[in-house]
Amino acid sequence: MVRINARLEPEYIDKLEILKRQEHLTTTEVIKKALACYYEMKKRDNSTKIQQLLESDFIACGEGVEDLSENYKNYLTTSMNKKYDLD
Repeated sequence: MVRINARLEPEYIDKLEILKRQEHLTTTEVIKKALACYYEMKKRDNSTKIQQLLESDFIACGEGVEDLSENYKNYLTTSMNKKYDLD
């Protein structure tokens, strides 16, 4: 177990005290519940983004010349010639 020392502005102290009073919890219990809630929210956000991407029609993206689909053989030949100095 680790002890945490935190500095909080007065507005957060007020919120903490209200939660402790309303829920009959200790400071430790409020912090644990807050961290668990925040963790679940972030985990849900990340899985939602990944799930949305997987369910989309997105395949890939890239940049290149506009006529690549028509002239890809010429571009490939030129690129390979440059790479292997075959000119």
